[in-house]
Amino acid sequence: MASDLNSAQAMAVFTVASFFALLCMAQQARAVNYTFMREAVDAPPVAYYDYIIIGGGTAGCPLAATLSQRSRVLLLERGGSPYEDGRVLSMLHFSDVLADTSASSPSQRFVSEDGVINSRPRVLGGGSCINAGFFTRAGAGYVRAVGWDPREVLAAYRWVEDVVAFQPALGPWQAAVRRGLLETGVLPDNGFTYDHIPGTKVGGSIFDADGRRHTAADLLRYSNPDGIDLFLRARVARILFGYKGTKPVARGVVFRDAQGGAHVAYLNSGAANEVILSAGALGSPQQLMLSGIGPADHLRSLSIDVILDLPGVGQGMSDNPMNAIYVPSPSPVEVSLIQVVGITRFGSYIEGASGANWNSHPSGTQPPPRNFGMFSPQTGQLATVPPAQRTPEAIARAVEAMSQVPDAALRGGFILEKVLGPQSTGSLALRNLDPDDNPSVRFNYFAHPDDLRRCVAGISAIERVIRSRAFSRFTYPNFAFPAALNVTADFPVNTLHGGRRVGGDPRALEQFCRDTVMTIWHYHGGCQVGRVVDRDYKVLGVEALRVIDGSTFNASPGTNPQATVMMLGRYMGVKLLKERMLVEGPGAR
Repeated sequence: MASDLNSAQAMAVFTVASFFALLCMAQQARAVNYTFMREAVDAPPVAYYDYIIIGGGTAGCPLAATLSQRSRVLLLERGGSPYEDGRVLSMLHFSDVLADTSASSPSQRFVSEDGVINSRPRVLGGGSCINAGFFTRAGAGYVRAVGWDPREVLAAYRWVEDVVAFQPALGPWQAAVRRGLLETGVLPDNGFTYDHIPGTKVGGSIFDADGRRHTAADLLRYSNPDGIDLFLRARVARILFGYKGTKPVARGVVFRDAQGGAHVAYLNSGAANEVILSAGALGSPQQLMLSGIGPADHLRSLSIDVILDLPGVGQGMSDNPMNAIYVPSPSPVEVSLIQVVGITRFGSYIEGASGANWNSHPSGTQPPPRNFGMFSPQTGQLATVPPAQRTPEAIARAVEAMSQVPDAALRGGFILEKVLGPQSTGSLALRNLDPDDNPSVRFNYFAHPDDLRRCVAGISAIERVIRSRAFSRFTYPNFAFPAALNVTADFPVNTLHGGRRVGGDPRALEQFCRDTVMTIWHYHGGCQVGRVVDRDYKVLGVEALRVIDGSTFNASPGTNPQATVMMLGRYMGVKLLKERMLVEGPGAR
């Protein structure tokens, strides 16, 4: 009875504190120059905190903002601020960020062992700064399966949505995709909704009506400025451990600034204080291994002292395979990213993006240098320069050649399908001891036959949409679907490029799926629940260490994971604060 009373008191205190925090944050709703955000070179040599969060990404930002209401929080981000790079915040420059391969780019390119070109974020706000912006919740079945409290999940989603999510206004091309999906039987019509339900819907977007991107970094406006330190360009070298008997206990971290200076952050004494990894599906398993937690044989092969043999670290890596069809249009199309989705009954999601030349500019102004979007020689999706040949000289020649191509030749859009789940899995391993370097990762696209079956069904669904009456305005009268497949197959979209011709045989479509597989940046796994962490995201066999991000997922939630990753940061932040109040009492700080 007494514990129930204490729990009720703790929840009441937390609710009142949250209410006043929201009132304060509403007055700073548009602030981006956070007073608590500094460069890591300005960090003290030694400091103490209640929570140390590694990774200021899609989960780390809402988690830190929430925990700062009642704790001293350190948030370490290896990249810079999205507010210092105008490309990050503009939809028109979406592909520019992905094309930037410099050491300071917000997007760090990697190529999986499968040969698929991919990107990982290197910026405050994480993947929400470099993705296509679609915002949708996880389905009710997903929430039940992972054991989350549905009411708390809904409250956390709404907390996120109040800041970063918007209802998009459909242009003619996106509206035609929507009508085409409905005409071809992807029913019912669910209108605009954040919910994940079968049928056709207009989802949310983190781009507002002006095309400005809103990211997880914006959620830091909820922070208590006196409760948080955020350091940019802070590269974590390793997690520090002590022992309680024979059991490892996280004690702090060592990180380096942009000039190579070393800094140490320790946890304050207290049973509720923790180090939390939120470095993403590549960064979190990589950091565990570099800190001595992972498959012992692999760690010893790199002369890493083994803190704990945990074979599941780096296992269960998955990336939802994406295949796209380019549809040239006789009519002008708007510039758009993902806004409409068809959630089919056969496990494939159908979406579209339009405006391949991406060169819109206000009338009466000088047009900017042409950006060819997915055709860009730099970006790596439907580029004409094979990945292995993308030298600066080759890219410059390709850009010059493409600058002579008439706009009409690149007028059109992409209709894409991506696979639910997926069921195919791979693994991640260290290449070296450099935390800035990319680990080796293999996703094993289409290794499971169900993934391949769903891809073939998705390609067939795209054909039906393109042939629908609703979409006829945006297709040429003599349009031939096999020819469209072959146009796509001719592009070296990955290092597996086969250039095979495609007919109507289902086996040919299977080969098309394999040959033209791309990423849409939904990779996950590596620190999965049951393998590496428990259902409260505590690392198995270690005290005071959790992983809270998409690396814990066994499947990608909804049609896009970013909303759920942001929700998870808030959800777990609220849960940890409630647990802290039960341990310390409502009056403690």
